[in-house]
Amino acid sequence: MKRVCEEMRRCVSFRKLRHAFFVASGLLVVFSGTSAAQAEFDSPPNILMILTDDQGWGDVAAYGANDLKTPAMDSLIATGMRFDNFYANCPVCSPTRAALLSGVVPDKVGVPGVIRTHTDNNWGFLRPDATLLPKPLKAVGYHTAIIGKWHLGLESPSRPTDHGFDHFHGFLGDMMDDYWSHTRHEQHYMRLNTVDVRPEGHATDIFTEWATEYISSRADTAQPWFCYLAFNAPHTPVQPPLAYLEKVLSREPGIDPVRAELVAFIEHLDAGIGRVVECLRKTGQAENTLIVFTSDNGGHKGSLANCGPHRGFKQEMYEGGIAVPFCAVWPGYIAAGSRSDLVALTSDLFPTFCEAAGATIEHEIDGVSILPTLLGKKQSFDRTLFWVRREGGQLYQGQDYYAVRRGPWKLLQNTPFEKFQLFNLSDDPLESVDVSNKHRTIVRELTEALRRHVQAAAQVPWQQSTSDDDSRG
Repeated sequence: MKRVCEEMRRCVSFRKLRHAFFVASGLLVVFSGTSAAQAEFDSPPNILMILTDDQGWGDVAAYGANDLKTPAMDSLIATGMRFDNFYANCPVCSPTRAALLSGVVPDKVGVPGVIRTHTDNNWGFLRPDATLLPKPLKAVGYHTAIIGKWHLGLESPSRPTDHGFDHFHGFLGDMMDDYWSHTRHEQHYMRLNTVDVRPEGHATDIFTEWATEYISSRADTAQPWFCYLAFNAPHTPVQPPLAYLEKVLSREPGIDPVRAELVAFIEHLDAGIGRVVECLRKTGQAENTLIVFTSDNGGHKGSLANCGPHRGFKQEMYEGGIAVPFCAVWPGYIAAGSRSDLVALTSDLFPTFCEAAGATIEHEIDGVSILPTLLGKKQSFDRTLFWVRREGGQLYQGQDYYAVRRGPWKLLQNTPFEKFQLFNLSDDPLESVDVSNKHRTIVRELTEALRRHVQAAAQVPWQQSTSDDDSRG
């Protein structure tokens, strides 16, 4: 029976049958109106969102790394569409993840900075009433899951299941202090939904295994699924399995030992991604699965990350801190080997997934669907883009710092206490010459737009109130 189901799933007629099932059962209902995606696709696709952690723009072989082998990532890029101007919504973790799941600039959902274990160094609180991806996707019949790193809250009301995910198998916290013990500040944050679990092994292998288990479990059901697979790697501490490190050291004579560890770490991560994609193929689900791969921010300087032809690294508002690799694969819909120079952000994935799924969006968001571009249609945006990060410590003192972009013009500061710099990315992609004194009108327009954004974001608290603390479960 299982083999028959797999054969049915591989054919178009089964996809139409699945679509008919959800219409008949009343599950395929959009928020309002009918989307173009419903009319264009045989059935709603499964969606696999792969997010890596601190992977620099250039730390993929297909993006130019010459000391790194990433066959799984390269294969995704070769069989889908690569973006050359894709940006994370922040140069650090939590805000980008909030933007991905909400479609909103992160400080407008209460996450201007990193959410951490201890309140004295915590800079965000995901608003409990935020509409995250599970809501519109479940309204059109999807099963929703997150495997891996959450990093948007440790307790109620901020866990994945509190925000609508049907299934969570992963790590609640931020970075891991050790990829083998899976602890942070000597606390265990691995969970199956809300249950504390203690798996053994390297975290990358564990998340890979949990993802393949989830994908396999959905193989014999007609219900479409959304799986957000968020690896902790290659975030510090850089801890590749020894066999991977030995292979890199043997293959790359003279490589810096610090760089060698990161290369091995990413190659181990790539192997995990390859196993997940292979699971899709073996279970007959690859044909009707939209896969998106990207990183949450730029690479870490201390790990000798490769951020490509960009200035700066993680934590910085220069391009190296926010420009990330990106590709999307959907057999039969996204042309293999295609490429786009469209400027897009992580927050654009919320409406993109909704359009592909056949869901419409009632509430206001900042993201714009890039599905037309993925399908080979021409798209251009005239919009002002904002990046924000709030952080503590002596360098930041609990203050925000920003970048604003409109067209080729980018205004930024790298700490809250330095003056804004203006760059024209068309003329100066390396952001080497501050031209703010020569273009005061541009500076004034961008700073005025930023002030309006700050006022709007100020309506959303980024710390949990005492009353919320009392209601934790």
